Amino acid sequence: MSNLNKSVEDGGASSKVINIVFVILLLDLLGFTLILPLLPSILDHYAQTGDVVYQSLQSVVDWFREAVGIPMEKKYNSVLFGGLIGSLFSLLQFLSSPITGALSDHYGRRPLLILTTLGLMSSYAVWAVSQSFSMFLLFRVIGGICKGNVSLCTAIVADLPCAKVRNRGMVIYGLAMIALLALAFSGADLLFIWLMLPETLTKDIKASSSGFGDSGDLLNPISLFYFTAVTRTKDPPSNEKMQKLQVLGLVYFCYLFLFSGLEFTLSFLTHERFQFTSMQQGKMFFFIGTVMALIQGGYARRIKPGHHIKAVRLAIITLIPAFILIGLSWNVMMLYMGLMLYSFAAAIVVPCLSTLVSDHGSANQKGTVMGILRSLGALARASGPIVSSSVYWIAGAQTCFLVTSASFIVPLVLLNSCKRQKEE
Repeated sequence: MSNLNKSVEDGGASSKVINIVFVILLLDLLGFTLILPLLPSILDHYAQTGDVVYQSLQSVVDWFREAVGIPMEKKYNSVLFGGLIGSLFSLLQFLSSPITGALSDHYGRRPLLILTTLGLMSSYAVWAVSQSFSMFLLFRVIGGICKGNVSLCTAIVADLPCAKVRNRGMVIYGLAMIALLALAFSGADLLFIWLMLPETLTKDIKASSSGFGDSGDLLNPISLFYFTAVTRTKDPPSNEKMQKLQVLGLVYFCYLFLFSGLEFTLSFLTHERFQFTSMQQGKMFFFIGTVMALIQGGYARRIKPGHHIKAVRLAIITLIPAFILIGLSWNVMMLYMGLMLYSFAAAIVVPCLSTLVSDHGSANQKGTVMGILRSLGALARASGPIVSSSVYWIAGAQTCFLVTSASFIVPLVLLNSCKRQKEE
């Protein structure tokens, strides 16, 4: 009976933490995405001022555009310039996420979450007073460095003792990622963390943590793929668990590398083939977000422990016909059929892989594990669009989408090595 009562108490406390984390992520993402619809206008403004830093980056964009044969159109230039800044943001997140996660294993989740939120507040303050593109770029740099707070939220969810609630938390994390003042939101975020969020990493676990080890393990991409920093902690996972963790990390990277690449070129395809206006593009992404929300709120949160690899495999298999339909689409109906399958898969893979990875490592390793996973995802999002857009403009839309669709076989093959190992 005492065990039952403890289980009920754990479940109640875990649910409370999940709800708090959801609000934290929602406030954070509202602030983060506030800039997105303004970005084209901001870039146009700085283009007219003749800012030296802007012109330097524009020369990089021009070189890339000419190298792969992209037409000289204002719309494409805005997409490429925004993509360059986005890649810089992802690269900084790739560098900061594993370090932030490892530090949280030693000092606790709450202090690091407060620190990164303060960093985000300072970045929005820089944006508010920026009079030049250099200051605007500094705002994005500080924001990228402090964006490790998302991996901290997944580490908080991974700390929870109740597996069922933990799985729901990873899905809620996915739902929050769909959600689209920045300084005000960040201020509210910080206040909410300070007043409401309890520390999920207990003192005895923090005391037993060996720190964040060799910093090279947290910055070297090869070491990140091998999760070397995790093996150097006290009581590292078994060899079997480490092998599975490395495979899951590679699956996560391959999936996001391919997915983010096609996601980036999707706006090129719809504009070039169907002459979509900005409003039609917005409706398309609204459709994608709505389907993802329905799938995550309905199906994904009900996936039982032990079935996550199967769900990921199904979702990745679904992506193959999805991108074939999109790549070969000759009318809007066919395009939206592909987008429906695309949205289903996008709603499943990242939350399920996050749940699987969160089961690896002891309590004082969760931050490092989830930080490295987020870092691999950021690296994929920084490099995937560059490769995919190059293939798109050199070989054509159909070739790009068909080749990438076939490439999803790679993460499927990698998942087979996990198939024989029972999920914890």
